[in-house]
Amino acid sequence: MMNATMAQQMAKKDGFIAALDQSGGSTPKALKLYGVAEDAYSNDEEMFALIHAMRARIIKSPAFSGEKVIGAILFERTMDGEIDGVPTADYLWDKCGVVPFLKVDKGLMEEENGVQLMKPIDGLDALLERAVAKDIFGTKMRSVINAANKDGIEAIVAQQFELGRQILSHGLMPILEPEVNIKITDKDEAEQLLLASIQRHLDTVPAGQQVMLKLSLPTVANRYTSLVDDPRVMRVVALSGGYSRDEANRLLSTNKGVIASFSRALTEGLSQGQTDADYDATLATTIDSIYEASRAG
Repeated sequence: MMNATMAQQMAKKDGFIAALDQSGGSTPKALKLYGVAEDAYSNDEEMFALIHAMRARIIKSPAFSGEKVIGAILFERTMDGEIDGVPTADYLWDKCGVVPFLKVDKGLMEEENGVQLMKPIDGLDALLERAVAKDIFGTKMRSVINAANKDGIEAIVAQQFELGRQILSHGLMPILEPEVNIKITDKDEAEQLLLASIQRHLDTVPAGQQVMLKLSLPTVANRYTSLVDDPRVMRVVALSGGYSRDEANRLLSTNKGVIASFSRALTEGLSQGQTDADYDATLATTIDSIYEASRAG
């Protein structure tokens, strides 16, 4: 059963979602940007311990609270970890007032028809049961569109909604993330195909239930207004997708009703070697800027 207080916050409150869900493939890059070189760890366990310390420092910073950060997406190992002896999801909600989500996808398949579908998610039901037991509110899963290929985009959206219904059956809120690669030349056309496909597939959402959508910042402002207004969509959130934070904020502020769910743009400017004062001040400035861009839209 979905937590009603969390649901109200996610549906109505001003703010944005922090994406703290870098997985095995993207962790070395995230650590490098954070000032941790690859020679600082010698195996996956040490690498994941370092990224958990990075995420814990963000979450424990005074600026990281439900006042402006209304949700956070966690990697599975982060969900299974603790902050000051408290399970991460409980720490987020009880100490920070931030709604916890879990990244559930296992990465991308090879490109076909201009898109990369998600790899099969073995053991998804068991993972969702664990998430419910750990007081997780919802999930997130990403696939990628690299061309305006109608068949490929239809396959991506169908996969997202099929898994979304499985997630809903566990009482969790799915964030569906069919990302459009911001570097492609036919991005505008891809977004038009994506919007049409999502609108069709919303008819498959069980009566009385909702999904969330995480989409690339669109070429044309307010392209996704019909999704923002759809009663079957709890919230439309935007990924930064490789844009700098300033550019991502600028584009976000032109899209009414869409809020941020930034990853790299959130941690931009943070480094392991900063004093707590400098670190907290940098993060506070970042959070303020993303919050204001989310409200402006």
